[in-house]
Amino acid sequence: MDHSWVSAGPRSSRRETPLCGTSEESYGATMNPHLCAFSPLSTERLNIRPLAMTDAPAVACLTDDPAITDVVHFLPSPFTVREAEALIASNNDANCFLGVWRQGDLIGVVGIHAHGRDRLEVGYWIGSHFQRQGYAAEAVAGVIAQLQRLHPNRQVTAECRTGNEGSWNLLHKLGFRATGQQGDRPGRELLVFHGR
Repeated sequence: MDHSWVSAGPRSSRRETPLCGTSEESYGATMNPHLCAFSPLSTERLNIRPLAMTDAPAVACLTDDPAITDVVHFLPSPFTVREAEALIASNNDANCFLGVWRQGDLIGVVGIHAHGRDRLEVGYWIGSHFQRQGYAAEAVAGVIAQLQRLHPNRQVTAECRTGNEGSWNLLHKLGFRATGQQGDRPGRELLVFHGR
């Protein structure tokens, strides 16, 4: 889903590799509680929490994949630990990048971006080896539910290329509807969350 920057698109043709090293267990005092202190949450299969600097190697390992960097417009390629650290350092009052963890392994990232006081944009990418297993839907649905509790008066939006069929369908399944308006990024349409 190239949402604002979603990647649940085509699987990478790279051969299967072991999971990247992760640092879920080391998470704690380094949490960056910005964007109104997004609290860690758990879904049926996943744990989701703001990324910490100790997660940078796992974020780099997950994200340095053309299937992700070619779709998410703001991710450079190659995506190194330095880029991962910069991404995590951008967590502030207007941006929050959340790690999506399955059994201690980082499998994706969900981002929240504030647009003024009335709108929150959600985007994501899921590692190539973890796509088409329902993780993106589960993670984004969990994040949206928490956003609605924390920010009941803010509209939740996403952006997606209409040609990104996988992400477009996922957003609609989650309750987003197209507005017919161009998004902030070229070639992307704005969608608004209406619920399921």
